[in-house]
Amino acid sequence: MPTVRVERRLAAIMATDIVAYSRLIETDEARTLDAIRALRSQVIDPLIADHRGRVVKLMGDGAIIEFGSVVDAVACAVAVQEGDAVHQREVPPESRIVFRIGINVGDVVVEDGDLLGDGVNVAARLETLAEPGAFASPMLFRNSWPARLTLPSRISASAR
Repeated sequence: MPTVRVERRLAAIMATDIVAYSRLIETDEARTLDAIRALRSQVIDPLIADHRGRVVKLMGDGAIIEFGSVVDAVACAVAVQEGDAVHQREVPPESRIVFRIGINVGDVVVEDGDLLGDGVNVAARLETLAEPGAFASPMLFRNSWPARLTLPSRISASAR
């Protein structure tokens, strides 16, 4: 049987998830979905484009985004968390859309525009470890960030 070759590449992957999504939907589905749409169109999508990212997949309360550079991925994560906070400063805390973000750099398999494999899986696992309003990333590449990526004090980067 012939060996099937798959397309692979190295990518920086950002996995996002909305904290307490089920509770927000239960409380006020229409308001929550409107708030997510507005946040995406006014804040998140423009920031992803500004940082040369590509939305690979949307999954209700989460997304997988690809970047060619870990610097762009981290800068985008910081900008998303800051933009999210500014966009919702007038929203009561219990109704805010808050993100957890995981960032990983790894080998991915490209299949019909989708990204699969360990590089994506690790980013998704890291996202579950992030504090609300922050992001988690492997210590391995945190130590190599340029000085210009000093994080604001309210946005922490968990080292795993």
